[in-house]
Amino acid sequence: MNLPYEWHIGWRYTRAGRAGRRNGFISFISGVSMLGIALGVAALVIVLSVMNGFQKEVRDRMLSVIAHIEVMDAGGNALADWRATAAAAQRDPRVTGAAPYIHAQGLVGRGEELRFSIVRGIDPAEEGKVTDLARTQGELLARLKPGEWNIVVGVELARMLGARIGDKVTVISPSGQTTPAGVVPRLKQFTLVGVFDVGHYEYDSALALIHLDDAARLFRVEGPTGVQLRLANVHDARLVGQELQATMGPGLLVRDWTRTNRNWYDAVQIEKRLMFIILTLIVAVAAFNLVSTLVMTVTDKQSDIAILRTLGASPRSIMGIFIVQGATSGIIGTLAGLVLGLGVAFNIDVIVPAIERAFGVAFLPGSIYVISRMPSQPMAADIVPVAVISLLLSLAATLYPSWRASRVNPAEALRYE
Repeated sequence: MNLPYEWHIGWRYTRAGRAGRRNGFISFISGVSMLGIALGVAALVIVLSVMNGFQKEVRDRMLSVIAHIEVMDAGGNALADWRATAAAAQRDPRVTGAAPYIHAQGLVGRGEELRFSIVRGIDPAEEGKVTDLARTQGELLARLKPGEWNIVVGVELARMLGARIGDKVTVISPSGQTTPAGVVPRLKQFTLVGVFDVGHYEYDSALALIHLDDAARLFRVEGPTGVQLRLANVHDARLVGQELQATMGPGLLVRDWTRTNRNWYDAVQIEKRLMFIILTLIVAVAAFNLVSTLVMTVTDKQSDIAILRTLGASPRSIMGIFIVQGATSGIIGTLAGLVLGLGVAFNIDVIVPAIERAFGVAFLPGSIYVISRMPSQPMAADIVPVAVISLLLSLAATLYPSWRASRVNPAEALRYE
């Protein structure tokens, strides 16, 4: 394959560095530039992968008790036909499951302890289609039977109430009966038949599950107030939710898990963007180092440039030579950084425990943190922009030195040769 001579000369300069001072594959200065780019890219890949891992860990725990999307009556009333609503939503091929529920708020008490809680009425036979809790702890939810007034609560809520399995707890509904003495809240005593632990404090401390029929009688609704939906890809929740809201009409309210947990979701996204910007500065510093490398190369190669000009090379060709040299350094550094970063990201579950054993430390003590291991999830949506930005910065760093090389005066450069 016959490549333009600019490519051959640029590649030769990359390998040899300064004439007469070969040191193997690349010169020392070019090697430092490539190493800086590689470390910057690797740091970006590793940090973003670990952040994705923590986000996935928390999200999976969260979505083990809540659905990806909820479709409910805008006024909080019972749906006229929840099966028809579910069928309409499942026309979208991205929706893989649907189950009815009743959403309410109330107080859960035992003795003198009283705690606010979200009370959700579910159908244990249908719940497995939308949440992982029913799939992993189906026998727990199977204890919720209509008419028996049983309840399952989070482990932190049970601890705060001081309740154990078999104890009686009282659920107080804020929408009570109107009497001559005023509004009297409705109270109902339940038997605690199970405790779940998903590792997410917000739900472990403020979620109670009861049977759908019991919830309908307690909160005096004629049926399910909403439908829970599960998607094939959890990342499509916001887009699918917007599309369903547009097609289902104003009488129904559609919300996805990113909106019900908006504070957490937005905080994670902002944190990722800030870390991306901060760590990109490492690559930018390496790109500035590449500028100095090319400027030194241009200064050292002025006689070669002058000879090429006298042999008929155009300023554009001279510029192309040094663009090839800088771009090659950027490509090699970026690829090396991707290999290093992905290698660490995919094996961080082995690397971190080995470091902890070697130095006798624990980065995430289980007694303090709920997540006691270092998770990692490399995603193409994060890695591709890292590689593209690194390549663009490397290419931009070549422009000034290359332009300077194209402006070399042959007569001036050869005067003292």
